[in-house]
Formats: sequence, structure tokens, C-alpha cells
Amino acid sequence: MEKIDIKSLTFDELSEELKKMGLPAFRARQIYKWIHEKLADSFEDMTNISKELRNQLKDRFEFVTLSAVDVRISQADGTRKYLFALPDGHVIESVLMKYKYGNSVCISSQVGCRMGCRFCASTLDGLTRNLRSSEMLEQIYQIQKHTGERVSHVVVMGCGEPLDNYENFIRFIHLLTCEGGLNISQRNVTVSTCGIVPNIRRLAGEHLQITLALSLHAPSDEVRRTLMPSAATYHLEDILAACQEYFEVTGRRVTFEYSLVKDVNDNLTEAKALARLIKDMHGHVNLIPVNPIKERDYVQSNPKSIQEFKNYLEKNGIHVTIRREMGRDIGGACGQLRKSYLKSKKGG
Repeated sequence: MEKIDIKSLTFDELSEELKKMGLPAFRARQIYKWIHEKLADSFEDMTNISKELRNQLKDRFEFVTLSAVDVRISQADGTRKYLFALPDGHVIESVLMKYKYGNSVCISSQVGCRMGCRFCASTLDGLTRNLRSSEMLEQIYQIQKHTGERVSHVVVMGCGEPLDNYENFIRFIHLLTCEGGLNISQRNVTVSTCGIVPNIRRLAGEHLQITLALSLHAPSDEVRRTLMPSAATYHLEDILAACQEYFEVTGRRVTFEYSLVKDVNDNLTEAKALARLIKDMHGHVNLIPVNPIKERDYVQSNPKSIQEFKNYLEKNGIHVTIRREMGRDIGGACGQLRKSYLKSKKGG
């Protein structure tokens, strides 16, 4: 019989499984607390449970844990980049960023990615597989244990497209924000998407309070297709309509992520088009100086162009910020550390 991934079970599901084993109701709360509050690494850590019961649990359940293959700490800003090994040997990246308001962790949702965004290293080898809910949680759990500090904010913006792994992602959100776990506020969780229209609408129907961030990167379908192959499937008109629906249903302002690439999408013509496109969207623009990767020839916009772009949007009533670059000295861009690790394993 295939073992059940215990860390991906909700409290009610765990209660039902333990009931099938003939165990009393209090065991569910006891075990759930070990997993999601005390952050146990194995059944052996559950010291107030008998060895006999621990063996029973091991026979029935899989206990997913991640191990850190590499941890790099930025000398510039203290950002920590983690390369985690999954139970099957694949590796993923996570990033811890320290802010005045608390510790924020950026996690991966897939091993690789099939969206193909031209400026992102995580797409270079395509999609290997989806992450389970437990594997998404474990990135946060291991970072919290490694630092000894509480994580207060979570960003699902690492390797992968979260809405391409919809069911596991939604389960992860409920586990992360439930009272019996880390109990992180939904308002402190952000999910980034390339714009998978049907699943943005599904997400609106979940009535969560998480922030939706759209990887926009261009104000027209034509320019967007040069940067993001997924733009050939979902057009901006439909994507923005879905984002507007998300705002209307949840009341949560949408963030528009805009990576500035020199001589591609960073001129005032693009800024004007962007202002027209989102002027009635009640959104916020996050300008991102693109992190160059050696496999592509994209170059980061110069500071003057970035500031002029920002100034134009502000003068036209658009809320905008420039994302502070963090972890540049440790391969901070998504997918870079994993890519270099895989290359070294191949010996080239």
C-alpha cells in the first residue's frame, strides 16, 4: 500500500486517517502539533508518543523532509539563499529576505517550470514535476528552524508557476494559514502568476485574502510574447479581466510585476502604454530591474531609465515602487543556484 503524505493532510483528514487506525481523537491534535507547530523532522522526534505507535505511523505514512544542500548568505544585505534536496533527489531553491516588518520567504512551487519566460533561469530545463503541499511547507519550516526566527511573510514566486500546480498550491495555503500550523495571515501571502486565466478565476472563487501578483512585464501582447511564451495562450485583455474579477471578489489589490529589460520594455512609450492599460485597475506596479542570466542576452535597464519609467507612472496616478535588489552577490535571481548546482553535478 502506498504511504500517505502526512504533512499534506489537513487536520480533519489526519483525524479521519487516525480514526481508521482505531486511535483516540486527541492523537490527531498531538501529531498535528508535532508536524506543524514543533516542526518535527521525523516520527522519532515525537517523544510523547510510544515507540509502538511511532512504528505504526511509519508503516502507514510518509514523513516528507527537505535537506539543505547549499546555503548562501549575502554579505550585502543578509539575504539567505537555500538549495534544498527533495526526497527523490531533485533540488529546488528558496530565499529568506529580512525586512523591518519581518522575515519573508520566497518559495518554489515546482521543480523547474514550463512557462519559458526568457529572463528566468528556472525555465531553462523545462518542468520536471509539481511540488507537493508538504514540499512547499517544508521550505518554510526548514528555514525557520535553520534561523531560529519566525517567518511572517511568504511569497510563492520561486521556481515554477503556482497556478500550474493549483490543487497542491491551494492545499498549501490552507495548511500554512490554519490556526493549528504556523498560522501566517493570508494577507501576508503573495502568489505570482504568468496569467493562467482559468485558474485566476478559480482562485477568486476560493475567497482567500492572499495577494495576487501578475507577471506582466509588457503593456502589449506583442512585446509580452517576446518575453513570455505563455502570452501566446492568454491575451492581456482576458488576463486583466480575470485580475479585475479577483479584486472585485476579494477586495485585494493586484500587484503588477514588471521586469525592466534594456531596450525591450523600459522606454517611455511602454510606460505610457502601461499607464493606459491599468489606470482603472486599482493595482500597484512593482518595477523589477531584471537580473541578467548568462544563458540570455537581456541586460538590466540603467538607473536613469528606471527612474523615468517610475516617474511617468506616478504622474499618471499609478502606485509604483522599484523592487530593492537583494542577494545579487549570491545568485539571487530565480533558478540561478539550482542551475549552477545541476551543471556542476554533470561535470560541466
